[in-house]
Amino acid sequence: MAYQNLITEVKENILYITINREKSLNALNKDTLAELAEVIAYAGKTDEVRGVILTGAGEKAFVAGADIKEFADYSGKQGEELAKRGQDEVFNAIENSPKLFIAAINGFALGGGLELAMACHIRIASENAKLGLPEVTLGLIPGYGGTQRLTQLVGKGKAIELIATANMITAEEAGKIGLVNHVVPQAGLTGKAEEILNVVKQRAPLAISAAIKSVIASLNDDNGYTTEIESFGKCFETADFKEGVTAFLEKRKASFTGH
Repeated sequence: MAYQNLITEVKENILYITINREKSLNALNKDTLAELAEVIAYAGKTDEVRGVILTGAGEKAFVAGADIKEFADYSGKQGEELAKRGQDEVFNAIENSPKLFIAAINGFALGGGLELAMACHIRIASENAKLGLPEVTLGLIPGYGGTQRLTQLVGKGKAIELIATANMITAEEAGKIGLVNHVVPQAGLTGKAEEILNVVKQRAPLAISAAIKSVIASLNDDNGYTTEIESFGKCFETADFKEGVTAFLEKRKASFTGH
């Protein structure tokens, strides 16, 4: 996979995606979003990928927002289309991916960058990271799912405070309010993400996908319990279920194939 704005590599069933626009603090422009949409779709459909680590190039920024120049003259209709396309093709696609996405937040995660991190299933931040949604300073609101996912992660009151003030918070505070799962030294950022995925890789792939689907349904569907019940039942039809049970009864480590 060759991209202009991304560096991608699959190693030991982990897909590494680095947004490679360091001079622009890895800001999201149209081309970068289009490339992300392509690689996210690839990750979801290939058995080679068991999990994804998403990060930004350099040590200053994960993603410091969207490329404001691209939409400075947009009409209301164009703004709606921008938000819908981005949500459908990138942000919702990450959240609904059957593969586990981990955001390795290596610096500033602002605006669309924080929204990108929040779309991932797990977030790990380096100690130097700063996070925030500054859209109201531009006369906008978060448009890539930020108002929804931030509320889900930290609660209504804190979400409104962070959005309305546009204040940045430190990685330490983000950890305290549940916005990130772990805070680590920058040198250990990728290692922590790999540590988690190396555990996940030992589990049944189809069960992981079903669990992600069911958890997301609890937030976005009318009845997440129904999704859980249906997904639970489908697990019984997989070869991985039979292998897991057999391995348990035989007191050995299971060897899952994703079938």
